[in-house]
Amino acid sequence: MEKRYSLEKIKELAGDDQEFITVLVQTFLEEIPEDMHGMVSAVEANDAEKAYQCAHKMKPNLQLFDVDLLSYIKEMESWSKSNKNKEDIQPILTHITKTITEVLKQLENDFA
Repeated sequence: MEKRYSLEKIKELAGDDQEFITVLVQTFLEEIPEDMHGMVSAVEANDAEKAYQCAHKMKPNLQLFDVDLLSYIKEMESWSKSNKNKEDIQPILTHITKTITEVLKQLENDFA
């Protein structure tokens, strides 16, 4: 399976400091699932503001790990500011959660 993330930006930031890279990965593994679940729950509850906050909070971490979700996160943020119903955002939410779940599994395997 192809990698759904990249460590290039992290390596530029950390240099050869493997301990720092590991800390960044661990932080990602701890924070992203919580934010993702918060976003899913917010959409289910039709809480657009909370969905926006969770999506917005994930954006820099996803960018740091080169997870190709920026356009989807922006769509989530736009939906949160619109008056559209939750069914309109469901395909985007499904894609985001599927991709993040794959990234989390890959990172856990690569850093076990």
